[in-house]
Amino acid sequence: MDRDKEIPKFDLPEEWIVGTDISKELLSLYTNFPCRLKCEIFVLCMDGEVEASINLNRFTVHPNDFVTIMPGSIFQIHKVSGNLKIYFAGFSSGYIGKANLRHSSLNTLYITIGRPLITLKPKGAQLLEQYLNFLINLYDFFDNVESRKAITPYLYDNIHAGIASMYRNNKGQSKTALPKSEQLCKDFTQLVTQSYSQTRNVAWYAEKLGITHAHLCTIVKQVTGKTCVEIISQMVIMDAKSQLKSTNLSIQEISDSLNFANMSFFGKYFKRYVGMSPLEYRNKG
Repeated sequence: MDRDKEIPKFDLPEEWIVGTDISKELLSLYTNFPCRLKCEIFVLCMDGEVEASINLNRFTVHPNDFVTIMPGSIFQIHKVSGNLKIYFAGFSSGYIGKANLRHSSLNTLYITIGRPLITLKPKGAQLLEQYLNFLINLYDFFDNVESRKAITPYLYDNIHAGIASMYRNNKGQSKTALPKSEQLCKDFTQLVTQSYSQTRNVAWYAEKLGITHAHLCTIVKQVTGKTCVEIISQMVIMDAKSQLKSTNLSIQEISDSLNFANMSFFGKYFKRYVGMSPLEYRNKG
């Protein structure tokens, strides 16, 4: 069974799924527009390189890199090169929604926010590859959906405990703390990622971060070269593009999901940044 082609744009077809050797052809499906995930995906790269964005972070995935993509993340592939050897595993939104979030799961959620990629030592990457191969064999051994469901809770807890440990260990290897200005920008970006669909008000973000509006704008501009409004709008537009291209939701429903006062305001906002109306973007090839 070729599970690579079964990865849907938004969610997984089963409570958990695992596979290997994601093809360039599959990844090319995600190069034309961003996609938002409902599910949770873990990726291990053993060969080749992938340039991608997760939310506002753009990076290149190299061999021995491990990536965690949390539910609600918006991602986009920019470039794929080399002979890819990529493993993936993940849990569906349906399971995550009913899962009993234990300490290990919450640890993983907290520790990976704003830091989706870590680089493993070669031995660590090899051990993780062996574990993922074991999961692939386990998936095939339990040859129907219901039997695989029976072990989902155990896998969920064990995988999250392991990932939290990997991130903590990797963090401990770094002796350099971020400068205060960069930490502030990281905190702002994380807050935007969590809250852009509720508010686009820069003053609200400044209050949440415990600083003045002017100070936040100055630091973000100095560190990133972008204004706070530009960063917020980038997330909003990425989400809007994703919904327009990858769902059958009406433009009114998309406008509502992003907390615009009305569809007219959403249309003007979208056209200001994209150069065309939401409908024109949806119908564009």
